[in-house]
Amino acid sequence: MMIRLAERADLPAINAIYNHYVLHSTCTLDEDLMSEAERDAWFELHRGSYPATVGVIDNEVVAWASLSKYRSRCAYRFTVENSVYVREDRQRRGIGGAMLADLIERAKELDVHSIVAGIEAGQEGSIVLHEQHGFVTTAHLREVGFKFRQWLDVVFMQRMM
Repeated sequence: MMIRLAERADLPAINAIYNHYVLHSTCTLDEDLMSEAERDAWFELHRGSYPATVGVIDNEVVAWASLSKYRSRCAYRFTVENSVYVREDRQRRGIGGAMLADLIERAKELDVHSIVAGIEAGQEGSIVLHEQHGFVTTAHLREVGFKFRQWLDVVFMQRMM
């Protein structure tokens, strides 16, 4: 798999991967599909200091990942939040781990001090993946999300750089 910075031409594939999970999973607590215009605005935020990447196999985008601003206040400027999504038919093949490892390296280059991940507590695979890459659980928020007619907990994990 080749990992590279996302390009505008990748946005339909990125959106297809993400919107699958909006409809079928609690790995995102979004309930509304992301439109092309919303994804385009997201892309503009992920140029420069907050990269978005794609994993490509045989000229096909099979995963995407990003670093995002953690909070808007200036004091949080050295902390980012990560996202990693692997296409549903490519799960459990090491793709997510490769994408996360790449994000960590990019964060080092950007002089990031801390990476935060907010993960729905039932997403055990994502929790284990983050643990394997040096993240530790720092908080467990009870019933802060509601999707698919159920209350959901969110675990916050953090990796110090």
